[in-house]
Amino acid sequence: QVQLVESGGGLVQAGGSLRLSCAVSGGTFGLWTMGWFRQAPEKEREFGAVINWSGGSTYYADSVKGRFTISRDNAKNTVYLQMNSLKPEDTAVYYCAAARRSSSWPPAGHTYDYWGQGTQVTVSS
Repeated sequence: QVQLVESGGGLVQAGGSLRLSCAVSGGTFGLWTMGWFRQAPEKEREFGAVINWSGGSTYYADSVKGRFTISRDNAKNTVYLQMNSLKPEDTAVYYCAAARRSSSWPPAGHTYDYWGQGTQVTVSS
């Protein structure tokens, strides 16, 4: 059974940093594309960042580009999201997701097969 478990969320002041982790078990992590999404209260889930299986390709939403960095460690079956220069509008539940295969880059949201339970990130002003 595939499991994705996020950690690293919390409360931080504007301008601060957090590093999210997503540990994956039960599948072939090293072959999967991994993404980070977020959902703020009363808003639609939105894409944040994605990384391909090798870590050689990444893609970011405009809202986080230049502030967030996605990375992965295939030896540890873990994907990370380093978040710097956080803003109050970054407050959301952050989810990691895994796509076993995708025909487009970046993958469309519906192509992700597995999702974590989410971790809360709150940025105070």
